[in-house]
Amino acid sequence: MKLSRHHLAALAAFLVWGFFPIPLRMLQAYTSGQILFFRILLSLVLLLLIHGLGRREAVRTTLRQWRAASAAERRSVGGSTLIGGLLLTANWLLFIYVVNEVSVQAGSFAYLICPILTALLGFALLREKLRATQWAAIALSALSCALLGVGDLRNLLMSLVVALTYAFYLITQRRLQGYDRLVLLMVQLVLATLLVLPLAPLLGATPLVGFTDVHLLTYTAVLSVGFTVLPLFLNLYALNALPSGTVGILMYVNPIVSFALAFLYFGEEATLTQAVAYGVILLSVALYNVNLTFGKLPAPLPTSSQGEGARG
Repeated sequence: MKLSRHHLAALAAFLVWGFFPIPLRMLQAYTSGQILFFRILLSLVLLLLIHGLGRREAVRTTLRQWRAASAAERRSVGGSTLIGGLLLTANWLLFIYVVNEVSVQAGSFAYLICPILTALLGFALLREKLRATQWAAIALSALSCALLGVGDLRNLLMSLVVALTYAFYLITQRRLQGYDRLVLLMVQLVLATLLVLPLAPLLGATPLVGFTDVHLLTYTAVLSVGFTVLPLFLNLYALNALPSGTVGILMYVNPIVSFALAFLYFGEEATLTQAVAYGVILLSVALYNVNLTFGKLPAPLPTSSQGEGARG
């Protein structure tokens, strides 16, 4: 198979998200709520500028599409967008906390297991069918979780909560097919901003102090521009031409790179039990995708054209 610029765009997006823990750890001295507040705010400002300067027609088209829809569809789209905004906010907050307060391994494991959890939720909530090999992959994933739970139940639970928030986010976004995802992401960030503003004290965020902190603003700007909006655009560009199965396979570059960083860059260590568990989950990923080819998607593979939630 010849790699096109769309393949390279998808690969670049997931490589960028794989290195996400590096700039995030530069903010380890700050509370998760403070990092979340400025990441949401700066990402929203950037998206507002992008849409205001070059995507006004996309915004108008999306608004016309929503107004022309039936009352039931408007309620469905509105509800899914609202719930998606809440889940994305929770996912970002939890991922920031896990990487900075627990371990990079725990954050990486969350996004390695997330696609399989999404498939299981798709079966339970959307009645999507799964092949026998995919059920076997789910069983292996459960075994991997059991192994990790024996070693450190708290870390496992944190990983699962991060994975579940994003898995539920993907499930809610499947109702938004046909709408411009970038416009909807902007709306979700507006909702996220309205949510975190009144909750700032409870989250440990101090916006007024943060606006005078050059270090905080610099690195949250890096997170917003380089690790949120830029890879998002690359992912959207790739999905314009590639099957979702192709992007789904490339998505696993993301947590694998983060695992490599955990051991080689951050100096984290894994027990024998953890190493076996990671091996089992990698085997389950391979088994889940055993019949997946670049031109065919035999069963729904959880991906999102808003893939940034894949990095917390």
